[in-house]
Amino acid sequence: MAISLSFSATTTATSIPPEPLQVPFCPMVGSEVYSSEVKKTEVLMENFRRAIGLRIKENKEVYEGEVTEMTPEFTEAVGGGFGKVVSHVVIGLKTAKGTKQLKLDPMIYDALQKEQVQPGDVIYIEANSGAVKRVGRCDAFATEFDLEAEQYVPLPKGDVHKRKEIVQDVTLHDLDSANARPQGGGDIMSVMGSMLKQKKTEITDKLRQEINKVVNRYIDQGVAELVPGVLFVDEVHMLDIECFTYLNRALESSLSPIVIFATNRGLCTIRGTDITSPHGVPVDLLDRLVIIRTLPYTLAEMVQILAIRAQVEGIGIDEESLAFLGEVGERTSLRHAVQLLTPAMMLARTNGRETISQGDLEEIDALFHDAKYSARLLAEQADKYIS
Repeated sequence: MAISLSFSATTTATSIPPEPLQVPFCPMVGSEVYSSEVKKTEVLMENFRRAIGLRIKENKEVYEGEVTEMTPEFTEAVGGGFGKVVSHVVIGLKTAKGTKQLKLDPMIYDALQKEQVQPGDVIYIEANSGAVKRVGRCDAFATEFDLEAEQYVPLPKGDVHKRKEIVQDVTLHDLDSANARPQGGGDIMSVMGSMLKQKKTEITDKLRQEINKVVNRYIDQGVAELVPGVLFVDEVHMLDIECFTYLNRALESSLSPIVIFATNRGLCTIRGTDITSPHGVPVDLLDRLVIIRTLPYTLAEMVQILAIRAQVEGIGIDEESLAFLGEVGERTSLRHAVQLLTPAMMLARTNGRETISQGDLEEIDALFHDAKYSARLLAEQADKYIS
């Protein structure tokens, strides 16, 4: 099986000096694994591979410089059609050392348009593939506008035609998907087959093992650098015993990201079993984890958070009302206190005011119950409900 680590012109590429390493971060929710299209373990492994980055360095022959001109040349359409087509494009590139004029293929002109290249931009074109990358606007034009959301870069040094180290950032899942996609022909049956196939396809373990071998070889040769990222699994208690067993094995792999589990459950049953365990996670997996100590918010912290939330939402509220709302949060929960802000603001505006008063909050607090109060009420009045 041949595994390719080459990329198309759309792959993100940066030139030396490279940008700081972007650590991959992949968030997911425990319930995502329950899919009718792929296996639970496949969903987990896919997210594992998304959280592992690979920075590949290649020395390539490129043409680099500031665009001084870009002139497409047109010719009559072949086959007697109407209109004209681009026969080639003439582009001028300038560096601090000199200038060069290039005659380029029409396909490269399409790539220039896709990158929205204009005179004054700094670009580079790969000599072997014709891939175009717009690096930014030349800093000679930095004073063109008082305010502009443009990235300015210095005029390249050296010759226009040079060898350059190109850095490409991908994830292992990108490599899996690129090599798992069947390379069909251009006939109508291949096109129809690709359209009718399922949106999600499972990637085999054999393919992943082959990709791992190639990645490890590139790392040993110094061509690539592994960038372990972070996989964040929220509501981890939603995973079942099959998923936890798979995680035990996956965490032992040399190609494994940092994994963070989050849950708000105490002692509960592990899904798929009758076993009760802390946080709904098997004890053997808990033994591998470092559990982060968390503390409930203090009253002062709740007031500060509520003030920030009110400011973000554009809600007017005085200090006295904030203090009262903080007490409500301490009695119930911070989430419940935050949710009372919007109905309190609506009540204040109904009464012709733009600022929430303590009276508004007292009225809203009497109207809406938090989950704990509702559960206690159900227990006390169980005989009044259908069960």
